[in-house]
Amino acid sequence: MLTLPGRGRSMFAGKARSRRSPLADVDWALWGIPMAMVAISGVLIASTQRQADYADWYQQWITGLVGLGIALAVARMPLQRLQSLRWPIYGLIVAGLLAVRVVGTSALGAQSWINIGGFYLQPSEFAKLGVILLLAGVLDRHPVERPVDLVRPAALIGLPWLLVFIEPDLGSSLVFGAVLLVMLYWAGMPGQWVVLLLSPLVAAIAAGTWPWLLIGWIPLMGWLAWSSLPWKRMGLALAVGIQTLFAVATPWLWEHGLRPHQRARLTLFLDPSQDPLGGGYHLLQSTVGIGSGQIWGTGLMRGALTKLRFIPEQHTDFIFSALGEETGFIGSVLVVVGFVLLIWRLLQIAGRARTDFESLVVVGIGAMLMFQVVVNINMTIGLGPITGIPLPFLSYGRSAMLMNFMALGLCASVARRGHVGGIGPGGRR
Repeated sequence: MLTLPGRGRSMFAGKARSRRSPLADVDWALWGIPMAMVAISGVLIASTQRQADYADWYQQWITGLVGLGIALAVARMPLQRLQSLRWPIYGLIVAGLLAVRVVGTSALGAQSWINIGGFYLQPSEFAKLGVILLLAGVLDRHPVERPVDLVRPAALIGLPWLLVFIEPDLGSSLVFGAVLLVMLYWAGMPGQWVVLLLSPLVAAIAAGTWPWLLIGWIPLMGWLAWSSLPWKRMGLALAVGIQTLFAVATPWLWEHGLRPHQRARLTLFLDPSQDPLGGGYHLLQSTVGIGSGQIWGTGLMRGALTKLRFIPEQHTDFIFSALGEETGFIGSVLVVVGFVLLIWRLLQIAGRARTDFESLVVVGIGAMLMFQVVVNINMTIGLGPITGIPLPFLSYGRSAMLMNFMALGLCASVARRGHVGGIGPGGRR
């Protein structure tokens, strides 16, 4: 039998490809994990509202399916096209956040939503993704090689951060800070500078809790500035001066700058029994619910505390407590492992991206998701203060759900065009 050179192989290869399952090329970590979480979240939301005269579980599933459709459409678009649109996107972000101040709707003590034909849009959620695209474009053109290079990205993120902070939406504003630090590090900023940027926060916490720690912390930060910054004497003086300023100012601001309920919100997680019927109520009921699930849980739709709605707004920020009660330790660990696998997959995609811009976008999205997961779970199990940060793909929230799926679509776009050998943490190609 005569076979023309090159024809036989391509013919049989084509037949082999045609016999392959259409699901063979599906990125199960990128798509399967979020969709599984959306599926279980609908059941958990239905469980939290068994005694209510309304139901949001079906809206959660509908929003998830719409988000998946948007993500698949975004995945077909080359991400580089968005690089030239970063400034129009930035303008839309600022305009949306300003519109909240003018025509926004208030709920739960924050003016964060815009009512558009019955759909409550939360611009701060989409601002997270827009800020990631902006920072990726800026850091791609202006890598962090000198301390002065930090001014540009910090200034650009400052305006949307301020508009979100004054809504007030403390949770989203914290996400902006976490995303900025991770993307700066991925773009080449030394790890010592990350520590120096975070050091005033540590000094402030130490001043209010264990002041004796400052005896070693301030000299340590001075030495770190001396050894890592190009202008050693000035860096040493600035580091010591800023640490001292935060250490001195924090106790005064704590007493005179914050209202009693604000102070309580930041410290009640240490001992929620101080106010069991007020600020500590959420934390106490959440930990009790999670603990009652024990190893295997009570079973879906069978949680007693969830059914009786002991935890207000459980279907949003405290959905993890319903998960812990009804699926137990095993179900909670599986969800945490799912998030870890998803973030690991995003890091793989970022490392194989074709361009620094694409890599930075994926890393920013991974930082956004991971920060929200860590803060939300710590909040519900009593290891952190209540900040109003939702749990991605599980908490009820249409704006957050759509934004998270759009982010996955961008990551899928990078994965389709990626190759081995890309940018890594702390350095460029």
